[in-house]
Amino acid sequence: MAFSADELRVLRRALAIALHPTPLADEDIQDCHRLADSLDEATHEAGRLRAFLLADLVRYRDALPGSATGYLELLQDVLAVGYDPRPEDLAALRTLRGHPAGPAVLARCQDLAERSVRARLALRTAPAPRTRLLALPGGRAADEPRPQPKPKPEPAQPHPKEPVPGERPVPKPSEVFPPRRRPQPPAERLAAG
Repeated sequence: MAFSADELRVLRRALAIALHPTPLADEDIQDCHRLADSLDEATHEAGRLRAFLLADLVRYRDALPGSATGYLELLQDVLAVGYDPRPEDLAALRTLRGHPAGPAVLARCQDLAERSVRARLALRTAPAPRTRLLALPGGRAADEPRPQPKPKPEPAQPHPKEPVPGERPVPKPSEVFPPRRRPQPPAERLAAG
């Protein structure tokens, strides 16, 4: 992302104000708002461009092997902006080993995919930070012997067939859904005649 000279001037002033808070003039506030709007627009446009590139990458990958050169170039472009190769990309690159650039791009993608998997696993296995301090070591209580707490006896588990006092028994299906009675056909009347 590139800034114009005006945007850099506003950014410098905003950083200076953040470091040394002072009252702002209305013009400075408006400049900061315009800069924020420009940054939002640039971020939105970058997101749109990334989505377009990724959709284009899928189209090129689906058209392989005829689009090998275009696919490899586009894949290198999206890798440069932080794209993590997917299993489909690795499978497609394995089919392009005969292409001059295929093996090098495959090696790079395998390395990036491995780093990405390791980073995700590290996040999953990292212990959550403790939010509460339960006890502080030291003090007078640290010198005194502590009595060991007595284990609490476990409550006796009732037998599954025995009803637990105070609980309603589970109804049988026939009690909840009584059998349906079939309607009886109307009795035929014999007419005298």
